[in-house]
Amino acid sequence: MPVYVALLRAINVGGTGKLPMAELKSLCEGLGFADVSTFIQSGNVVFRDSGDPVTIAARLDAALAERLGKPPGVFLRRPGELAAVAKANPFAAMEPSRVLVSFFAEPVPEDALYGLVAPDGEEVVALDREIFVHYPIGSGRSRLKLPVLKAGTSRNINSVEKLRDIALALERG
Repeated sequence: MPVYVALLRAINVGGTGKLPMAELKSLCEGLGFADVSTFIQSGNVVFRDSGDPVTIAARLDAALAERLGKPPGVFLRRPGELAAVAKANPFAAMEPSRVLVSFFAEPVPEDALYGLVAPDGEEVVALDREIFVHYPIGSGRSRLKLPVLKAGTSRNINSVEKLRDIALALERG
């Protein structure tokens, strides 16, 4: 069965979408996902399922909506896709905790960077279904404004690499 990583938007961030990871794991198992594991408290789950990725994401989003009162947004990636994202990091020379990857369900539109305000020297690169942002002063202090980011979910490159490693290990058995 294929391995997937689900990246959930707005889970355990800023007091919204509170969901203990044990409950997330149980919810995923209830949907029939196999070999379920979670990583850190921000809505990352790795599992196996033989279904269609679009259907898997929709089922998980609907189950989360029932639990949370609204759909948070679910972005699926296969282990190889996460490996490609990590490899494509245009800011590999920068401190990994200051590089965030925003994940989207579809390729980002050509005008995705429209409205970008980067007053603290942030650098932004859009590639396929991801947007990479380097935050020189850290994302918590940054005043970056980029409207499209609200539609996705972000992880720092350290988390992306760890999720890649967990997913690849599960895929190898």
